[in-house]
Amino acid sequence: MAIASVNPATGEMLKSFMPLTDAELATKLDLSARAFNAYRKTGFSFRAARMIRAAEILEEEKNIFGRLITLEMGKPIQAAIDEVVKSAGACRYYAEHAERFLADEVIETTASRSYVRYQPLGPVLAIMPWNYPFWQVIRFVAPALMAGNVGLLKHSSNVPQSALAVEDVFLRAGFGEGVFQTLLIGAGMVDAVLDDPRIVAATLTGSEGAGIQVGISAARRIKKIVLELGGSDPFIVMPSADFEEAVATAVKARIANNGQSCIAAKRFLVHESIADRFEREFVRRMEALKVGDPLDPKTELGPLSSMSAVEDLQRDVQRSIDAGARLLTGGKPLPGVGSFYPPTVLADIPKDSPAYSEEFFGPVASIFRVRDADEATSIANDTRFGLGASVWTRDPAERDQFIDGLEAGMVFINKMVASDPRIPFGGVKKSGFGRELGAFGIREFTNIKSVWVEK
Repeated sequence: MAIASVNPATGEMLKSFMPLTDAELATKLDLSARAFNAYRKTGFSFRAARMIRAAEILEEEKNIFGRLITLEMGKPIQAAIDEVVKSAGACRYYAEHAERFLADEVIETTASRSYVRYQPLGPVLAIMPWNYPFWQVIRFVAPALMAGNVGLLKHSSNVPQSALAVEDVFLRAGFGEGVFQTLLIGAGMVDAVLDDPRIVAATLTGSEGAGIQVGISAARRIKKIVLELGGSDPFIVMPSADFEEAVATAVKARIANNGQSCIAAKRFLVHESIADRFEREFVRRMEALKVGDPLDPKTELGPLSSMSAVEDLQRDVQRSIDAGARLLTGGKPLPGVGSFYPPTVLADIPKDSPAYSEEFFGPVASIFRVRDADEATSIANDTRFGLGASVWTRDPAERDQFIDGLEAGMVFINKMVASDPRIPFGGVKKSGFGRELGAFGIREFTNIKSVWVEK
């Protein structure tokens, strides 16, 4: 079965690739192991110089890569270019800070000297999704390579050209052959790759189901993994908030990446005293969005990744309406060519409906009315996910209550949830475990070695 990229805005087949044969895959795994034996001995200055060059290539060719992203998965063109620039920033960040993050850490004991040393593990498999085809990869590979590991990428099968483009960036930047490779394989081959003794660890960003499968596979082999899975992130608005900024950001937070982001705001918990006003303004702004060709710079909302994604979203929207949710706008796939779904808003959400706590991967918002901060926290936590949360309040007591009470890996106050190379990224509950980015991210795939020197 071919691995192919299809333009979701037109349905046009862009390019297809045959998956690696077993022999080709074995060759790449062997190359990765041999590359690690040499690469692990390089110093931080060697790695940093090449990582900076990777950043420069990304910046120099941002328009080319941005167009490729848009054609493969439908992201509006400016957002796609911004993704490439952000990826370059992560390369620069780890080039600058990796040595400090991984410096020996002195521990006070009775020994004459005791410390922690961070050392690379080996070849790490990255299983990445299509929704941020460059950024998701870079936020793994930049810290992994700066730590001295080597990487293998099993990207989503609908973005093979992006996967190969990222590999090419690192080759051109001067990283040796085998230090970072793309594996054009289907999901059915992941277990076999994890079973290979040359693969020492894995990281996955994707669905809850994919995380379970990889988690089982890794546990069976006793291999370290990091899982960044789904989210049903709350966006809480209290009376003291800057209303205009909150409602404008709420729309951006829901439609980011055409609504296909694990950290996109999905459930909007609004204090009852401002709920009517928020509902009217939010719906007005959602209806005003320009939907269309993602290559048009004026487009604000492009297509979903595929027609199957549209069908899945429509099924859950209709199930929620059938359960009693009130449809305020949208709610039906757009006619014509392409995988387009309109901005959609639901209210009066029944607890037994998908809109109450499931992850809607598309531009569908669920609005809840809450009496106070306690009820907002309770509803926000009433989901199996725990990735991010955005809270809008200028009340210090409410702020502290939400920071302490929300079951999430990230809480943003008066700002939408976002990933940033400087801070750790990840969740709790069914949103996964482990962290990407920041100092925590680069240490995930290291041997945290304790050293005790008596005399």
